[in-house]
Amino acid sequence: MKTNALLSCAATAASLLLGGSSRAEEGMWLFNRPPVAAIQAKYGIELSPQWFEHVQRSCVRLQNGGSGSLVSPRGLLMTNQHVGSDAIEKLSTAQRDLLKDGFFARSLEEEIPCPDLEVNLLWSIEDVTPRVNAAVDAGASLAEQNAARRRVLAEIEKESEAKTGLKSQVVTLWQGGRYHLYRFERHTDVRLVMVPEKGIAFFGGDPDNFEFPRYCLDMCFFRIWKDGKPLENEHFLRWSRNGATDGELVLVAGHPGRTERLNTHAHLEFMRDVQYPMLMRSLWRREVQLATFSGRGEEQRRIAEGDYFGIQNSRKARTGILAGLQDPGLLAKKLAAEAELRQAVAANPDWQRQWGDGWEQVEAAKRVHAELLPRLTALGGTGLNLGGTLFSVAKDLVRLAEESAKADGERLAEYSDARRPSLELALFSPAPVYPELEIEKLAAGLQNMVELLGGKDPAVIAALAGKSPRARAEELVRGSGLADVAVRRRVAAGGRDAITSSADPLIQLVRALDADSRAVRKRFEEEVDAREKAAYAKIAAATFAKYGEDQYPDATFTLRLSYGPVQGWREGDRTVHPFTNFAGLYARAAERGNTYPFRVPERWEAAKPKLNPNTPFNFTAACDIIGGNSGSPGVNAAGEVVGLVFDGNIHSLPGNIVYDGALNRAVFVDSRAMLEALRVVYGMQSLADEIVGAGS
Repeated sequence: MKTNALLSCAATAASLLLGGSSRAEEGMWLFNRPPVAAIQAKYGIELSPQWFEHVQRSCVRLQNGGSGSLVSPRGLLMTNQHVGSDAIEKLSTAQRDLLKDGFFARSLEEEIPCPDLEVNLLWSIEDVTPRVNAAVDAGASLAEQNAARRRVLAEIEKESEAKTGLKSQVVTLWQGGRYHLYRFERHTDVRLVMVPEKGIAFFGGDPDNFEFPRYCLDMCFFRIWKDGKPLENEHFLRWSRNGATDGELVLVAGHPGRTERLNTHAHLEFMRDVQYPMLMRSLWRREVQLATFSGRGEEQRRIAEGDYFGIQNSRKARTGILAGLQDPGLLAKKLAAEAELRQAVAANPDWQRQWGDGWEQVEAAKRVHAELLPRLTALGGTGLNLGGTLFSVAKDLVRLAEESAKADGERLAEYSDARRPSLELALFSPAPVYPELEIEKLAAGLQNMVELLGGKDPAVIAALAGKSPRARAEELVRGSGLADVAVRRRVAAGGRDAITSSADPLIQLVRALDADSRAVRKRFEEEVDAREKAAYAKIAAATFAKYGEDQYPDATFTLRLSYGPVQGWREGDRTVHPFTNFAGLYARAAERGNTYPFRVPERWEAAKPKLNPNTPFNFTAACDIIGGNSGSPGVNAAGEVVGLVFDGNIHSLPGNIVYDGALNRAVFVDSRAMLEALRVVYGMQSLADEIVGAGS
């Protein structure tokens, strides 16, 4: 980890944390409010409303996290290997490891259905802010405001689904400043078409993660099916035959997960001093535990590999964010920018009356959050997730029975009618469950509970039932019947009676912890979340009044546009060039002794004489991306695919809180590398023809 580089990045980027206009390339922009004028002013390119609609309807959100795009009129979906790995892992067995060895369907009949993969195509966006605000009485208590907001959001989503048949989700923007209704085409018949072997998809492994130069074919292809045949879709992204050139504009359409760039100074201090230290301790512990588990044997490595990579990736990314938060210069400049806006508010009596207490209210909310955080974390967050698939199933069964008896608007949000289909897809998934890994995950959750709350806490006593965390986890997992989907369905159909009469130890554990979890969640929602939404709505209004509406909100795992030129950067006294090529792959492998994770796979060794060594492999561009953007297409001004986002460089890690155009870079797989690999290495001519057009 290049800590000095991270701190330098954070210090340089701090100057960009102003409440007003940002650098041209900064921003994760809404598709219903794109930066058309800024792009035209800097690049001389005018993008039409039809361009945005076409790209929007060609992009895909994978519900399990990550982005993708349609790249043929037959439902062909492109994303990263690491984005698709969760679904691919569920299709693998000890005898057939698709992640390790790859998978290559030579016909439609060979494509493999994924058991619980949901993908969403964004069809429309509607601003429903006036309706939401009208339903919430600003003079009511925080609890009453929270209840009113929950009712109206559920009402809007349910009405929308009934009217349109589309999956509907109200998205909170500017942390409460705006509410937009997103409508999606939802697809669950998704089949695996092609994934390269991990040795090339993740060449360089963790040592090269967030680094550059890179040499990764981090891609895979699924296909959406509908009514027993490939989806016939009007909107899809065509393939650039020539790729991108140095300095050319690249536009990224994807689903960045979450940023905190609009947080107040007090909120960032809370993250630095309370939230992130607790999170980092958990990540480091889980990484060591999973490394130990994976080292027990090849099968343990296989079943834990996805979780292990996820933890490693999170630990590295969060280390970068924390490095930025710990830079006094960054927070000082954030405070200065905040003071500028607050002074403008204070100078205007009407603004002061309406919005002046917003910052103090955020600070008050974070004080309560700090008080609640240990218990909230120990009980698995607001969702009561201690660890493992089986515990999650038990929790959903218990809460689904309880919440279904309530009016839709009174339920916990994740159990509303609008969200139930997605919930049930996961709840009744036939994906394999591995008891040994389940025990490992649940034991880690119980250990964390003891560390945070202490052995005398009533919740700990109830959870452990007189046993050690590991012994208790083994008892719970071995004694549960919830690995059987038929059992899950029977319990779900039986409702409250089935839950209260169940002897399943995991269901009993959830019932023992549920009241405590609900109580701390209720306090969080009413005293932290509701207060923050009201406060940030005031800050957003003040920002709009002073700087105008031409702003971008923090990321929310919804479709956004970012853009920037293909570009390298200066690293000390040297220039990092934006392109790598196939020749560099073999040189890098030789440099590291061709040993894992720098071993070139056999297929690639065999294909070396036939590959063009000068074919561009990976490249960088100054596009503003974070986690969740993985799998996003990079397109040119014509809307053609020139690359596939799979990573950021080391300087992008503080990107959750700040963007630095001089150093932040998105890392792509080049479209030319993907096409040549399909044709030359894998012999998948039909798939390559489908992507670029038959006969190309």
